[in-house]
Order: sequence, then structure tokens, then C-alpha cells
Amino acid sequence: MVPTLNEAGNIGRLLEEVFAACGSGPAIEVVVVDDGSTDGTREKVLAWSETHPVRLVARDHERGLAGAVLAGAEAAVGGAIVVMDADLSHPPACIPDLARPVLEGTRDMVIGSRYVPGGATPGWPLKRRITSRVAGALSWPLVDVRDPLAGFFAIRRENLLKLDRGVKGLKIGLEAMVKGGDDLRVSETPITFVDRTSGASKMSTKQITAYLKQLPALAGGSVSGGNAGRFAVVGLIGLAVDRLTFQMLWLTGLSLAAAHLLSFLAATAANYALNSRWAFAAGPCTHRLGSAGYAKFLTVCLLALFMRGGVLGMAVGAWHWPPMAGLVVALLAAAVVNYVGCAFFVFPLPTPHLGATMRWRIAAVGVAAYAFLLRLVYLGSLDLLPEEAYYWNYAQHPALSYLDHPPMVAWLIRLGTAVFGDTEFGVRIGGFLCAIVAAGFGYGLTRNMFDKSTAMRALLLMAVLPFFFIFGLFSTPDAPLIACWAAALFFLERALLGERRTAWWGVGVCLGLGMLSKYTIALLGPATLAYLVLDRSSRRWLRRPEPYLAVLLAVLLFCPVIVWNAWHGWASFAFQSVGRMDDNAQFSLHTLLLAMALLLTPVGLIAVVKALLPHWLGGPDLGNHPTAIRRRWFTLAFTLAPLAVFVLFSLRHSPKLNWTGPLWLAVIPMLAWELVPSRGVIANAAEQFGRRLWAPTVVVTLILFGGFLHYLALGLPGVVGYDHNMTLPVAWEEMGRLVEDLEHTTEEMTGQEPLVVGMDKYYIASQMAFYRRDALNPQEGVVNTTSNLFYGNGLMYEYWFPSREQNGRTLILVSFDAKALEYKVVAARVRSLGPIQEQSITKNGRTVGHFFYRLAYGYHAGQDKERPMGHPCPAIGRRLCQRAGL
Repeated sequence: MVPTLNEAGNIGRLLEEVFAACGSGPAIEVVVVDDGSTDGTREKVLAWSETHPVRLVARDHERGLAGAVLAGAEAAVGGAIVVMDADLSHPPACIPDLARPVLEGTRDMVIGSRYVPGGATPGWPLKRRITSRVAGALSWPLVDVRDPLAGFFAIRRENLLKLDRGVKGLKIGLEAMVKGGDDLRVSETPITFVDRTSGASKMSTKQITAYLKQLPALAGGSVSGGNAGRFAVVGLIGLAVDRLTFQMLWLTGLSLAAAHLLSFLAATAANYALNSRWAFAAGPCTHRLGSAGYAKFLTVCLLALFMRGGVLGMAVGAWHWPPMAGLVVALLAAAVVNYVGCAFFVFPLPTPHLGATMRWRIAAVGVAAYAFLLRLVYLGSLDLLPEEAYYWNYAQHPALSYLDHPPMVAWLIRLGTAVFGDTEFGVRIGGFLCAIVAAGFGYGLTRNMFDKSTAMRALLLMAVLPFFFIFGLFSTPDAPLIACWAAALFFLERALLGERRTAWWGVGVCLGLGMLSKYTIALLGPATLAYLVLDRSSRRWLRRPEPYLAVLLAVLLFCPVIVWNAWHGWASFAFQSVGRMDDNAQFSLHTLLLAMALLLTPVGLIAVVKALLPHWLGGPDLGNHPTAIRRRWFTLAFTLAPLAVFVLFSLRHSPKLNWTGPLWLAVIPMLAWELVPSRGVIANAAEQFGRRLWAPTVVVTLILFGGFLHYLALGLPGVVGYDHNMTLPVAWEEMGRLVEDLEHTTEEMTGQEPLVVGMDKYYIASQMAFYRRDALNPQEGVVNTTSNLFYGNGLMYEYWFPSREQNGRTLILVSFDAKALEYKVVAARVRSLGPIQEQSITKNGRTVGHFFYRLAYGYHAGQDKERPMGHPCPAIGRRLCQRAGL
């Protein structure tokens, strides 16, 4: 089938090459569908029809490639149709390669692809290559092929006839693939695409616009210029309703919070009614008013509100824009979220062609994009966590490693702050990029194990499961650990299941970088051995050099940490091994289970348990094929082996909340696969109910994440204030300014620069270092320390500020607990003490916390504080050193 429009210069040569290429194959017929050519194209086709099986379908009052192809399909008599352009850009010699799988019944559609290995586009300038790739990338969520916009393809005639005759645009092949759904068997074969040498191209702005309209329609989105304009009008009406309702309620004596919330609900109800009956009503469907529809609309409004708050906080707080300018950008961001949510989630087009698989793919794109942008806009709006401020202090004291963690987090923060300055955004951007890396490798791992649809659902899970969301927002050692763990699993799957020897080099690099992030990744070693025990065919790797070379490469990359430990008496290794053992044994398995439920959500934890169960106990049915069995072993080994370590530990010791997080990466592919039932498999009632729980879980987690971030950055109307003990990352900057004022006052009074001492493990000291910008001395670094001057363990502060070097200094003791300033050991280490005073912390005119401070004059270190810096015993405790044999 050859659609034409003024192709007289090409049609004759094309027909010659077509019959030459297909002369020895099955009987063919060439159907030329002409849309009103005036250059003699029709006459040439008619002349060919006298001597060859060529037929002309003339269309004088219709235009468009899609309509031409459908008209040709109705006129054709063959069961397989090859669609190609008349401009000689598609090589006729490839027709047999395209048609053969369709004729043999092994494929329903075969695409002549420019972008699979062997395909080429000679002579294309860089701009055109980029444009083509970008255009193809826009349809990436909808199809699995590499060249979705190809106009050269073979397809079963019945599949073309299933399409609506009203289809418009140039990309009829894309339409056929999307509407064919999961049942359409598609493959690609390479071609060399050459530009036309005669005639004019049919590509135009009109065709590009038609393609851009086609994409959201295929995905079920009711997107158009008309409803976008009406949506904007409805938004203005809602704004007026909100303001008028608020004024009325406020004048009647309601509280500010109550008036705000009730006016918001009134505005959303009005907007929902107008959008349903007017803005999105024009089209192939109408939307009934109802509580379910309003609940969806309210959900979208909340998500838009939280995005608006993030953009506003970023523009005003981080970029220091005027509030009104920031509000304009924030309103635009909220409008985009609201419109897209309404078009695809609240008022979508009727899409009977979209099955569960495609709906989850589209949802994955929307959810992952929203979660990505939500984290991005809040990166610079939230005060640092105390842990982040502590790791920022790492970066201010460059070293090969540190007592409680390897150096990767410090390196990332150092790089981020070098580019973006000593800001919250600069501290966190490294962790954020690590989350993107982890998502990419998680996608690749899942696609290798299953398929693209499952991989996209894996992206969705990694966007909303709490562990992955949180540690892609904050800068902690877990962020690079997750990235390295995901990458290591990707290369391990390629090595063990894909049987690629070169993948072991990737394993070695990822393990080495992971060990530079957090020692936990070493658990992948026993997990790999467990898999080799389970899978007999993989045991040959024990006799191959590649795994051992990977271990050697990992050790070489890990050398900085080994050198630091050797220089400091193996302090870090002892701290992370025997240092985690408590003297008082306590059963904490229940704590571990609770932590797992928090990291995965209860629905996620139940799904993990089900995914790990054997099929006869209700687990997933992957079939009995050897490949499926090996996938099963891979998931079990790399999930259960690390988990067993934490379970055993929790039987006698208390685990940390975040410890099990990375190991769930191995089960994410199975969770994503279980999210949609396999073709031809009838799920029981329990499975159906479990799958139905995922959609509300995704929505609820997004709302909770957005609401909590908004609460931390800007607060929430009607919600009680922050904890006065400063357990949340709010108002640390305000506290830093207060402490800085105290420091200046004390220095003027004593004539000596005081040392700020946070009387806890490291929280206050670290935050005051970051938020007291005058505390950063180019020669000395951050001039404050922790309670280790008197008691306890100050972690790296004991290395940065040895107590014996502070003799004679004036101290400003700062604590959230006044009792910490009254300990006898404090009085014993100083010449004299000032009175304990309380200072309130205010943010946006509201008291959000308080702290106590006290001046201490003439500090002197105790005898037990005198030691060489190379020896770690007092820093980690004599008991730990004795256990470690140091």
C-alpha cells in the first residue's frame, strides 16, 4: 500500500523496485491511494495497472495519511499489508523481510526500523537526528519499539480494519500499535532510510500539531486547546468563589483556619461541577457529577497545592524572588498539575482499547514525573536534617574516610556545594541524582527480567514507596548506597542470568563504589553465593576468573577506607561491627517488621511476602521454564540472604529503621510483575483485592509525601505547630542566627572567640555549623563541637576538635534540655559557669521551639581525654575496642 500526493517523479521507479524485490515471493498486489494529485501521479499508476497487479484508489475530497491507509486496507484483498512511502525513502528490497513474519503468522506487525542495530539514516544532519529522536521519545511510554514513528511496516489487514476511520495524522503505525494492546505481536527489522530526491516533503507544522494531539488521545487524555482555555476560565471562577466564601465565613466569626479550609472545599466543588459540565464536557463523552469524581478532583487539587507550595518555597526561600513573582510561577505549576490530572485522571477520554497494562504504564509516567518534580522543588526549601548537616561537616573536613561512614556522601556533598554553594539544594542535589541513577538501573533490571511494561511499573513503585522517595530527597549515605545497590543488581543479573562475562566488571565497580558509600552492600557477596548454590547452571562462575577479578576491583576502589582505618586503628570497622552490638540484649524482631512496613507501606510489605512465597502457598506463578525458575532464584537469593542477617541481628539487638531499605530493590521487579495479572491467568479474589489496593496506596502516599513536605516548608492551615524540641527540620536557620548573635555578644564581652558546644551527640553542633555562616573559618573549618568535651561520643567531632586542644576556651553550651547543662561533669571541666538561660525560636512570627544556653569559662580537658589522635578508643568506647581486640 502506497499513499501518494503529487509523487509523479517517484512512483514509477518505486513500482519497478517493488516488483523486482517481490517477484519470486508470494503473489502481491500494489494498492496506491492517491489524495488528489495534480502532477500526473494517477496517470502513471493507471498505466502500470494495465500490465501489473496495481490498483488505484482515488480520494478527491479527503486528505491525510491515516485515512488513506485505512481506505487502502478496505480495498485490499491480501491478508498482510505493507505500508510504505512513495518518495523512495523506504527500501523496497526490505519488503520480504517485513512481510514474511506476518505471512507466517509469527508476528502481527513488523516495523522497518531506523534505530535497531543495522538500521541507518545516512546524510541526516544532527538537528534532524535530534528532532527525530525527541519525537520518538514522546511516544516512549506507549510502545515498546525503538522506532515508533516509522512509516514503513507490515501488518495484518484485520488489525488495520479495527481502527477508527476518524483517525488523523501521519502516524497510523503508532495508532495501530497502541490500540492493538498487549495482544499485538510486534517486532522490528533494520532498514536504511534515505531522503527523497524528487518531490516535496509532506511534513508540516500542521502534521506536527496533529501528532502532538494524537499522543495524549492515545493515552486517554482529554487534552485540547479548547478545554484548556475553558479550564483556565473555570480556575478564575473558582478563585473568585474561594475569595468570596472566605470573606463571608471570616465575617461570621469563623477562625482563620476554618474559613480557609471551608472556602477551599467550596471552590473545589464549584470547579468540579464546571469542569465536568463545561470545560471537559465537549467531546465524545460526558461526565456525571458524583462523589467518586469529586474525590478524584479533590485529590488532584491537593497534589497541585503541594506542588505550588514547593515552587513558591523554592522561588522565595531559595532563589530570593519577591513573593508575588514566586506566586505567579507557583500558580502556573499548580495549573499544569491540575490540568494534566483532570485530563487523564478525572475527566479522561473513553479508552476501551487501553487494557490494565497500558493504564499502569500511563499512570507510571504521571506518578514518577510528579514524584520527581515534587522532590526537586522541595530540595532547597527544607532545612537540613541534623544528619545532613553532619555529613556536610564531613565535606568541610576532607578525608579518606570517617569513623561512622565511608566518604562517598561527603564527596557528593562537596561536589554539590561546589556548584550550588553551601545551600540546602547544594547539599541534597547529589542524593537526588543518586535516586535517578537507582531508578534507571531498577528499570533496566526489571526490563531484563520481564518486559518494558513491568519495568515502567517498577519505576512507579520506586517513586512512591517511602524508602526510595525519602532517601532520594535527603543527602545521606543511603542515597549513593541505593544507586550502587541497584546498579550492582543490574550487572549481577546480566552476569548470572544474561551470562555476560563483561558484566562482572560492572559488578566490581558498583560493589567498590557501594563500599565507599556504606558497608551494607557487602551483603551482596553472600547473596551471590546463595544464588550460585541454588542455580546449578551458574556454579561454573566459581571456576571462572571474572567474579574474583570483580572482587579485586571492588577492593581496589575501597582502598581509601582501608587506608584510613589502618591509620586510625581500624576504628570505623569496629564501630560498624562490634559497635552495633548492645550490652543489653533485647528481642527486636517486631521493631524490624514495623520498620519494613514503614519503608514499604503495609500493602507493599504484604505484596513482598506474597512475592517471596512459593506458588503452592499463593506466590507468583512464573511457570516452569528454566529462565523463569532462575528469575525466581535470583529474587529469593538477593532478597532473603541480606534479610536473614537483619532478622538474626534483631533477635538480640535493636535495628535501625533504614537498614533493610536497599535489599527490597531485588524484589521490586517481582512486585511490578505481580501488579497486573498475566495474560490468560485468572486471579483469585484475594489477588484481585490485593491489586486493587495498590492504586489507593499510590494516591495516599503521594498526598502524604506532598502534605508533609508542604508542612515542613510552609506549614499547613489548621494543623498544629511544630514540635518545640526541634525534632523536625524546621527553624534551624532561625536558631542558627540566634546562636550566632550569642557568639558575637560573648566575643565582645570576653575578647575571645567562644566555642559553641551542642550538648548532644552531633545534632546541634552540625546544624549550628551549617546555619552559622560566620562559624566557617577557612583555616580551621567549623568552629563548634559536641558534648564529647564532657561526656559521651561525639563521633567525628572528637577527631576534628580534640578536647585537649580546647583548654582555656570560653564555651557557649547549647541544649534543648536544661538538665544537660547542669551535669556535675560540666562544672568539673570549667573554671566557672554562667546562668542557664532560655531562648525562644520564632518562624514566620510564630514560636516553633526553644533552647537553653549557658556560658562556661576556662575549659580544661579531663585526664581521660588525653590521647593521640590516631587511636580511636575513647571515640568509640573502651568496651568496643576490647571486643575488637584493638
